[in-house]
Amino acid sequence: MASMLDAQEEATRRYYDEFAARYERERGGRVPGGYHDLIDALELEFLARYATGKRVLEVGCGTGLLLDQIARFAGSACGVDLSPAMLAQARARGLDVAEASATSLPFASGSFDAACAFKVLAHVPDVRRALAEMARVVVPGGIVVAEFYNLLSLRALAKRVGPAGRISATTTEAAAFTRFDPPWRIGALLPPGARVVGRRGLRIVTPFAAALRLPLLGGALRAAERRLCDGPLGYLGGFWIAAIRTAQL
Repeated sequence: MASMLDAQEEATRRYYDEFAARYERERGGRVPGGYHDLIDALELEFLARYATGKRVLEVGCGTGLLLDQIARFAGSACGVDLSPAMLAQARARGLDVAEASATSLPFASGSFDAACAFKVLAHVPDVRRALAEMARVVVPGGIVVAEFYNLLSLRALAKRVGPAGRISATTTEAAAFTRFDPPWRIGALLPPGARVVGRRGLRIVTPFAAALRLPLLGGALRAAERRLCDGPLGYLGGFWIAAIRTAQL
């Protein structure tokens, strides 16, 4: 089993090393009204509720696009990622990052007040271990903000029945391990004593990313996503974020 997990982790590393070359092509304001920028903004707004002024670790920081923004409201911010190619871009931004796996974080227990992972845990086979590691490195009673790919969503359906998206001329998204979890299963993945204290759903009504660039419809979809993300329909979001309070001593 360990060798199988190691092989999957190495495959994920290769996937993101290749993806690094074009990862930010539609991010960081490069596409007006862009889908990725909306999702990033809603993720960061949620994290800021729990991490403003705090010591924050981002697990799976990639090129540092989000970590750079986290550093603006956090007391301190650092990140880890599997991909050396992604990390090279994060270091070019002047960010504090290190190469590491989500399931083996190179920090002492209680090193942070909050840890977060966006679009990362869905690619970790041993997600329980990753969540336990994130809980370990935050202080007792600290916060873990964890994003999952939601099985109960239009996005999950589209991923199952549609063609795999491409990250290069030779590689598709099918090359990376991907899991989908329904919101009601998240509690069973948490370490002992941890509990969900907040949640947000993203990509609830947007049928496909390019829809946000359509005149009139794009504006209506953006407004709807913001209005619905913290309500009951958030449970149908393609991305489901949980704020998890770790166990107290």
